Amino acid sequence: MISNKLQQARGFEENWLSRIPETDRPAFHVTGSVGWINDPNGFSCYNGEYHLFFQYHPYSNDWGPMHWGHVKTRDFIRWERLPVALAPDMEYDKDGCFSGSAVQTPDGKHLLMYTGVRSVITERGEKEDRQIQCIAMGDGINYDKVAENPVLTGADIPEGSSVKDFRDPKLWYDPAEKVYYSVIGNRSADGSGAVLLYRSEDGIHWQFVTVLDECRNEYGRMWECPDFFSLDGEHVLLVSPQEMKQIGLEFHVGNGTVCLMGDYDKKNHRFERKRLHAIDYGLDFYAPQTLETPDGRRIMIAWMQNWATCHSQPDKIRWFGEMTLPRELSVRNGRLYQVPVRELENYRTNPVVHKDVVVSSDTTLEGVRGRVLDMNVKIRPADEKGYRKFKMYLAKGDGNFTSVSYRPASGKVRMDRTFSGFGYDIVNNRSFLVDAGQELTVRVVMDRFSIELFFGDGKQAATAVIYTPQHCDGISFEAEGNVLMDVEKYDLRFDKE
Repeated sequence: MISNKLQQARGFEENWLSRIPETDRPAFHVTGSVGWINDPNGFSCYNGEYHLFFQYHPYSNDWGPMHWGHVKTRDFIRWERLPVALAPDMEYDKDGCFSGSAVQTPDGKHLLMYTGVRSVITERGEKEDRQIQCIAMGDGINYDKVAENPVLTGADIPEGSSVKDFRDPKLWYDPAEKVYYSVIGNRSADGSGAVLLYRSEDGIHWQFVTVLDECRNEYGRMWECPDFFSLDGEHVLLVSPQEMKQIGLEFHVGNGTVCLMGDYDKKNHRFERKRLHAIDYGLDFYAPQTLETPDGRRIMIAWMQNWATCHSQPDKIRWFGEMTLPRELSVRNGRLYQVPVRELENYRTNPVVHKDVVVSSDTTLEGVRGRVLDMNVKIRPADEKGYRKFKMYLAKGDGNFTSVSYRPASGKVRMDRTFSGFGYDIVNNRSFLVDAGQELTVRVVMDRFSIELFFGDGKQAATAVIYTPQHCDGISFEAEGNVLMDVEKYDLRFDKE
């Protein structure tokens, strides 16, 4: 049933959609029709198409009572907008339909599992959220919240766990067992993050299984948006911790993302963590979620924003927030690798190739410019002396640019968007490490308001939003010492079939 609140949201976004020129949006990254978006939700395959939902407040560019926006695609690049899927229209979710996930049921329904939020007044007279888990069933367009909601409450969590921080279910269906599983973020008795595992035979009635992993106050506090899957012989747990402390150049302070890897005893539901590292080293990446394609690929998408800077918005825009380019994941040498989905290459056009270019002072190349592009840059020393530093400038013009610099002796990369259109005193640069050495390969994907970098063959990625004026489309290179450089650059066009 479509409630009045849901119908209102659908009408509002439909009215606004035609009023925002497409040139004012990214060319191929997901945004809301209007207003605010954050976490990706319900990233799933349903009836041969890929669906993506997202946290959505259509009525303003600020976080508000959460709805679920909705788009779908066949190739992860071209997205079709669909009506708002969920609105906070029940007593148990009246203060927000928070993050969750989706799966196709064996009988062909699209099952959504999400966190419902309801604020209560405590015995001390303080306002506090109660977070519970809910189910909605639908056909890819319209979704009905089931009569059994809420399906998980504070009564279903381990003793000492938080009823206030119990959110973001990520579910999957195990066809061999004919059982649904879900991991849910929580806060343990010691105040730090944990991931809880639940199971269900029908997707409606759930039982607690175990605490899959805990933070123990080592890596942030609350662990949001967990995701758990097997890949290339490893088990991978993705989490988005709040209140991270700086740990060298691996983890930055604030809200971060962590990839934990290890072994999983499926029979006894025990996850043994062995290694961990950051997922993305840039400025704008949070709450990643994955799906498995019919051809066996694991694809990840994330919110391309930063909670610390998300209120530093340009004037006179009517949408805010976007998703990253979907990325293909693999595990190599005990580490998560990520590269743009291969479907992006279908939209390449106007190839420009330069080989063995010697770079020292500021260097521009014919045909190498733009704001919607896919470019590979490979550098190495031009002589036996080597070089001390290499620097690339993107979205350059009228004093604006975003720079990416590399020091081969240390392997340190620095991404800096200080001159990228932000009129606020916010975090504008990030440093991180790649494999040190005189050779470096980086893939650069740009889309009007964003830059995504992939180093080597995807061992490290770094993402940033920029608001540089669109006519600033210059690209240049410089080095301290002499660098030999190859560049292969493509424009990306989406008006071809």
